[in-house]
Amino acid sequence: MSGNLKGKNIVLGVSGGISAYKSADLLRLLMKEGATVKVAMSANAKKFITPLTFRALSGSPVYQNVFEEIGDDAMEHIRFAEQADLMAVVPASANSIAKMAHGLADDALSTLFVSFSGKVLVAPAMNDKMYSNPAVTENINKLKSRGIFIVEPEYGKLACGAEGKGRLAELEIILKEIIAQFCQKADLAGKKIIVTAGPTREPIDPVRFISNRSSGKMGYAIASEASKRGGEVTLISGPTNLVSPPGIETLYCECAEEMRRLVFDKFSQCKALIMTAAVGDFSPENYEENKIKKNLNGGNVLKLKRNPDILSEIATRKDGQIVVGFAAESENVFENALEKLQKKSMDLIVANNIAKPEIGFGSDYNEATFIKKDQQIRYLDRMPKTELANLLLDEIAELIEVG
Repeated sequence: MSGNLKGKNIVLGVSGGISAYKSADLLRLLMKEGATVKVAMSANAKKFITPLTFRALSGSPVYQNVFEEIGDDAMEHIRFAEQADLMAVVPASANSIAKMAHGLADDALSTLFVSFSGKVLVAPAMNDKMYSNPAVTENINKLKSRGIFIVEPEYGKLACGAEGKGRLAELEIILKEIIAQFCQKADLAGKKIIVTAGPTREPIDPVRFISNRSSGKMGYAIASEASKRGGEVTLISGPTNLVSPPGIETLYCECAEEMRRLVFDKFSQCKALIMTAAVGDFSPENYEENKIKKNLNGGNVLKLKRNPDILSEIATRKDGQIVVGFAAESENVFENALEKLQKKSMDLIVANNIAKPEIGFGSDYNEATFIKKDQQIRYLDRMPKTELANLLLDEIAELIEVG
């Protein structure tokens, strides 16, 4: 037993879904780490796994029936929840997520959630079509906007036989994220950090634009984790579908020139600039005020011009700031990243291979190589972007300290 959670009180919420059985294994892992765990079950969870299983593993009664349990067991759970350090809902079904998002309280789990005021971690698991439903997306975004940590599901084979995104994240990953909630560093306290994220859009005419596939997830993860570590974070975001992390100054922009202006406006005040944004290299030479019509005779010709290179310009304005860039490459990843690092006078560059479909653009996972200006190299295997974000922030905090 490593004891990372020794002395911590955790409420494990279990909702209805085929992966509910995995919560029993998570319970064992939490207790192995030294946590005291009590379980609350939704009405539907009992159709997949019995309360007796959790009672036997935890050694404590399970909170499962709001109206039948008006005695000591129910009161014990309520008192425990009031003192608990964390509530982890694993798995979280679409139904339970909707209840949490809208404050509904009609069973043991949802009632306990509404009355809980501490940290909450939620791990969704459901059919891929359900997970991609706009209503579910909206509910998850509501939870994120309230500071609830979401452990994104994985892509894989689902219980219904389909293959897609909705599979419960691996228990080891969920456990890591739970431990991380209690091991947050404060090494960026008071440090002003700029993070850029997402794509840029370069308008062609009123309805068309040039852009790229960046989702912004890596940048938003870095901004969120930097804030948790005490950083005074400004997130400069291109167009994404993501919710701004709570407590962070977020500035929005569309095109590369707008992002450049925002970065330059803030740069002199910061200790570190982390350029995760996929800034467009080119934009149309001329913007058409009206929608371009098809030229059926000879086709349409779109002339491009180079966009400003924000990182190259920043290199001439550095005054002790740490500058970090990203290199999304499809071939010769290391060589291209190293050239970019040296040419643009960065302190560190993060290289990743966008040719791998299971990482990078749109994914909740990434693998990367950190290359410092002294050519120290650190290779990192596939991991959640939140975990990669913290490893990167470890490096940045060290660079800031060295000065």
